[in-house]
Amino acid sequence: MRSLIDMYQRIGLVPLIIIGLILGILIGWLLPSFGIALGLLGTLFVGALKAVAPVLVFILVVAAISQHRSSDGEVYIKPVLVLYIFGTLLAALTAVGASFLFPTELVLVSGEAVEQIPPADLKEVLNNLLMSLVANPVNAIANANYTGILAWAIIIGFALRQASEATRTAITDFSDAITRVVKWIIALAPIGILGLVANTVAETGFGVLLGYARILMILIGCMLFIALIANPLLVFIKTGKNPYPLVFTCLRESGITAFFTRSSAANIPINMSLAERLGLNKQTYSVTIPLGATINMAGAAITINVLTLAAANTLGIEVSFASALLLSLVATISACGASGVPGGSLLLIPLAASLFSIPNDIAIQVVAIGFIISVLQDSAETALNSSTDVLFTAAADPKYAR
Repeated sequence: MRSLIDMYQRIGLVPLIIIGLILGILIGWLLPSFGIALGLLGTLFVGALKAVAPVLVFILVVAAISQHRSSDGEVYIKPVLVLYIFGTLLAALTAVGASFLFPTELVLVSGEAVEQIPPADLKEVLNNLLMSLVANPVNAIANANYTGILAWAIIIGFALRQASEATRTAITDFSDAITRVVKWIIALAPIGILGLVANTVAETGFGVLLGYARILMILIGCMLFIALIANPLLVFIKTGKNPYPLVFTCLRESGITAFFTRSSAANIPINMSLAERLGLNKQTYSVTIPLGATINMAGAAITINVLTLAAANTLGIEVSFASALLLSLVATISACGASGVPGGSLLLIPLAASLFSIPNDIAIQVVAIGFIISVLQDSAETALNSSTDVLFTAAADPKYAR
């Protein structure tokens, strides 16, 4: 057994993930019933990541702030936030441009598959975001409310600066222990991804997506443009260095797992581990990565804008430059409050559609289309969002500065 574990570790995580991906596709295609059974492995892996992530974020932030001293150097949170917001706005504008260049119409479907209730207006989105700040801290951890977790962790971290040295040492030891548990879970990523892929291919295949190929091409094309052109340009402007080694590292080691887990929250431990291996400032990434999982939503902004403008085009509604710009601003703000559930960005489409007086029943049908194509749309969206959290955090760190 020990020799097998040693061989597993020698191969490396990324090659093993690729092997798991290939095996998952083959099993799901050739042995669908076995692929569905293997889905339990993927469910357990994602469940473990989601379970440990809130505790990890809370204890890391508390430990980082309680241990911080002015002599430790500057914490680089503000520039990361600027990159998050500007990157999301740029993604929203990219989606508008692509929708104008490649106008698309939708074949509307029934909205019966939509179970969640979309927010009524932008005020409700912002209100929910603010109320999550003052949520009960125990409930925030139990419900993976990262806005509330960060708020309480920062407050408690500052309060613990006056604690005894023994108390702060104990907190650091607990932080190290949780980090070690996360590494154990991440080591099982190839097995988890094998189960996720086998189950997805076995249950859905990709035939159902052919009817929505055009809208999928626009959505994924926009996301690829942001991941491979726009984000590297922002990193180059910030650091003055060739951004692509860092970009490809983030896409390979964060984007792949995020694509298959389809959860930014579940990918937080993976991003934390990557940031540690990159040698980034722990007091920065312990805040910016979980915060990015909440507000850094370039992929969500693209989804909201592309599907909303496709609905407008389907109904023959003329969209002016001013209204498209307003849509981009609304999508940027709304994306920051997107629900953490898979397909959460889709629930904001009725809000965006209301800018063009699109009836709510039509908007809900567009949301239903989003859920149909989410096997690719939501996966690509999460991969973009989550990998960008590490990318922008690294770009703001002096390690990658001029």
